Order: sequence, then structure tokens, then C-alpha cells
Amino acid sequence: MQCEICGAEIRGDSFKVSIDGSDLTVCGRCSQYGKATGKRAPVSNKVAPVSRAPVTSGTRRPPRKAPEMVVDELVDDYAQVIREARESKKWSHDQLASKIKEKATLIKKIERGEIVPEDDVRQKIEKALDIKLTERTGDSDWSGDRLNRGTTLGDIVTIKRK
Repeated sequence: MQCEICGAEIRGDSFKVSIDGSDLTVCGRCSQYGKATGKRAPVSNKVAPVSRAPVTSGTRRPPRKAPEMVVDELVDDYAQVIREARESKKWSHDQLASKIKEKATLIKKIERGEIVPEDDVRQKIEKALDIKLTERTGDSDWSGDRLNRGTTLGDIVTIKRK
């Protein structure tokens, strides 16, 4: 077992300490930096314990994958797409603004890229100009396996001695 502060191999007894509300398992040398945690605190009666479903003998369920987050994001060049679509229809800023019932100054600022259109305005612009300003993105290429599991608190924090 490794000390969660300095990363050294714990030989002998390990200590449970609390540092700023975080419970850590540390070596004897690092135990001085936190407050020793006693026995577990009683659970409030208001909190119902979570029971696990019994697993049938001989069969193991494969680990669950996290649900893939698919999100519609605004395209990077939304301002240029809107301007080109408006100009291809030969509409002025005022004409587009009147069709979507928004101010012409708002259209101008969006086309200059000064502001990002809110969802309701974006949908009105998409409908009026018959364009798509969003693209589907997902985090399917992200994997938790790439995380470095060897990093400890001691690798990040420098301890100042008084």
C-alpha cells in the first residue's frame, strides 16, 4: 500500500487521517499533517442504506460503461455560416431580423462573432435561413484508462514547514 501524501510504500501500520475534510491513508511520517480519524460516525436514521442486489453464484456481470454523452455544440464558424446564408438569400440584416422577430443589431453582433446566439435565437436563425449551426459531439473517444493512477497528493502539493 502507498501513502496517499508522499507516495512511499507503507511498511508497518498505516494511519487514517483527515486533512481538510478528506480521509487519507498515510504512513507514520505523514500522519502528523492531518487529524487522526476515529471510528466511523453513526449514520443518520434519515439516510436509508443502499443494498446491493445479490449476484448469482458462478456468473459475473460485465462492468457497466458510463453512458455516452452526446451533445449538440455550436459550430466554430457560426458567424460566417449565418452571414453567407443571409447573403445568398439577398437579405439585409433588417430583413432577417424582422423574419425572426429580433433586433438587427443582434444579428450584426452574431455575424461579427461578438456574441454567441442563445438556443432560441439560434433555432430561429436556422429555420429562417434553412441552415444547421450545431454539430453532434460525443466523448466516446475519452477513456478513463488513460488516467495516471500513480499520482499522489505529494506529487502535486508542496508542504511548507513552519
